Amino acid sequence: MKMQPVLVVDLDGTLIRTDMLHETFWSAFAKDWTTPLRALAALGRGRAALKQVLADRAAVDVATLPYDEGVLARLRDWRAQGGRTALVSAADERLVAAVAAHLGLFNHAVGTTAGHNLKGEAKAARLVELFGTDGFHYMGDAEVDLPVWRAAGAAITVNAPPDLQHRVTQAVPGAEHLRTFTRSGRDYLRALRPHQWLKNLLVFVPMLAAHDLTPFTALYALTAFVAFSLIASSVYVLNDLLDLGADRAHPRKCRRPFASGAVPVAHGTAMAALLIGAGIVLAAPLGMGFVIVMAGYFGMTLAYSLYLKRRLVVDICALSTLYTFRILAGGAATALPISVWLLAFSVFFFFALAAVKRQAELVDSAAAGGLGAHGRGYRVEDLPLVSMMAIAAGYVSVLVMALYASSDEVTRLYSAPHMLWGICLVLLYWLSRMVMLTHRGRMHDDPVVFAVMDPVSRSCVIMVLALGIAGSLL
Repeated sequence: MKMQPVLVVDLDGTLIRTDMLHETFWSAFAKDWTTPLRALAALGRGRAALKQVLADRAAVDVATLPYDEGVLARLRDWRAQGGRTALVSAADERLVAAVAAHLGLFNHAVGTTAGHNLKGEAKAARLVELFGTDGFHYMGDAEVDLPVWRAAGAAITVNAPPDLQHRVTQAVPGAEHLRTFTRSGRDYLRALRPHQWLKNLLVFVPMLAAHDLTPFTALYALTAFVAFSLIASSVYVLNDLLDLGADRAHPRKCRRPFASGAVPVAHGTAMAALLIGAGIVLAAPLGMGFVIVMAGYFGMTLAYSLYLKRRLVVDICALSTLYTFRILAGGAATALPISVWLLAFSVFFFFALAAVKRQAELVDSAAAGGLGAHGRGYRVEDLPLVSMMAIAAGYVSVLVMALYASSDEVTRLYSAPHMLWGICLVLLYWLSRMVMLTHRGRMHDDPVVFAVMDPVSRSCVIMVLALGIAGSLL
């Protein structure tokens, strides 16, 4: 009696909407910044050695990987009918075994071993050895799987492009083509986090603070805004790649494009490189000063993603500095001097917002019964201290604003400097309200994005602008 064929499923791009080679690289890179150098050295010994080195150094939680529910449903149906299944992949065998053990849906699990990369012809030969010619059905997604499909008794493609579907049908008549989801351009746009570009409006602050609204100054500031937005998006992409594990463990961030598998991790690497290149092209005409500030911003952000964000209090200082970099960039692009008042206000004000961000994470963690913010250096019992840091820094920023309103410099720029005292009152109210809302668990994990969506915060912004204009014109 002829045995029922084994349903063999590929891992990367088929069972999961990601690739374990890229997953292990970014996981290892997040733990150790020397990972790219180690990966290059290992690649010299072959792809199998590369996969082994990355698997050794990575910490991928297979329970949170973006599994394809359509493929899982097919596997469960096959097993319900008494069929056997196998997970066979070019990924490191330890990762393949871990995924198989987690799902509990496979009779066999086979992966790449030391010196033997299980891909293409090598995978086809291994499957024939295990199950015989035509003794298995194969589910895959990539052109490299063509030799495997040719050796299989039946072919099933998963979310393959039309050209590959046609080639598989030619090689294996009657091939089945599954479409379990469709990628959207909106997901790629979400990966850039365009809503975060609002923070880059800070590049216009030096121009506004100096009351220099000439067309050329505005053009330079606008160019700086676009360049900074491109570089910032490259940083957001890199940060999401480095934070894959932490994002998947988060109740909201797990829906981000890379964490959810909506955008392949491999595409993220290319996106970051293209964004950096485009940002540099726009930054160069604005002068070396602007380029240096941009490089400093990128370097600090990378340091934050790799190390600083896990250090107690240092992470808040780093976030505050990154906001201030935007103001420095605006000054460098427009060649306008930045007053010590503006820098002092910026440091304290954005320190307060960064502390509110950590406060929000701790409030969420406490509500979920956790011990602390995932991937950060804080524990739930630190919540009162973090809240006090936010309040204290916010109030000091208001004090700096009040001292500025009383300085000689104000009288040269404002005809009615007493109107700036109204700004102090608005800021005092807004900062106090933000901390209170965060304490009640109503804060988005990014206070700037929350402020944009919050009608009261928008009203406060309008009041600040109105008071500033009134101080200049009355």
